[in-house]
Amino acid sequence: MDSALTRWVSAKARVIRGITRRRLCIGPTTELAIVRRFHQIYHDTGHRTWLNTYWLGVPTLKCPLDLWVYQEIIYGLRPDAIIECGTASGGSALYLASILDIVGNGEVITVDLLDAAGKPQHLRVKYLVGSSTSEDTVTSVARLVDGKRTVMVILDSDHHKDHVLNELRIYSRFVTKGSYLIVEDTVIGHPVMQGFGEGPMEAVAQFLGENGDFSVDRDREKFYLTFNPRGYLVRKK
Repeated sequence: MDSALTRWVSAKARVIRGITRRRLCIGPTTELAIVRRFHQIYHDTGHRTWLNTYWLGVPTLKCPLDLWVYQEIIYGLRPDAIIECGTASGGSALYLASILDIVGNGEVITVDLLDAAGKPQHLRVKYLVGSSTSEDTVTSVARLVDGKRTVMVILDSDHHKDHVLNELRIYSRFVTKGSYLIVEDTVIGHPVMQGFGEGPMEAVAQFLGENGDFSVDRDREKFYLTFNPRGYLVRKK
């Protein structure tokens, strides 16, 4: 987007946001409380919302607002490879492949511990079965992305802190400069599923304390509702 147009859009957004706040008589603290409550409602009624979300008929189990952000990132990066840890039914892999079809580049390498039946087949999708952190899996992924110019990673498997942190340490090395390492479901405990214990959000905090190559891109949370708060990590160097 042209820089002048970008500045105009940003200025317009600030004006609209200010008008909205005045009309609703809310300040930043109240706005945050509203957003948190909507997160809880949206997540806790999953049978109507994220558990009932499909891409081309395949269960996707994502927040559509995050999927919209994903297509913006993909359009901008035109990645040669997207590594996805956590396949489930394959809906998100199919979605990513569909966007790659539109931009005309790239493939999806998706990893899951279970080999679920009936996963969608697509020329741009490569399924790997095994633990995302096992030596065999990591070796296979490394071979598949070797020589790729632009690689992004999405982590959506076991959400316990130790596993996510291990994935972050392993898969961060595959992310190319300027690309994204997206940690999904950092919303766990913040504010949903309060009894879960330490999860993705805590793993991200520790990882960022260890690795100065990445920073959080809060601009990717622009739609308020996101399952990945502080989870959009961009590689700076």
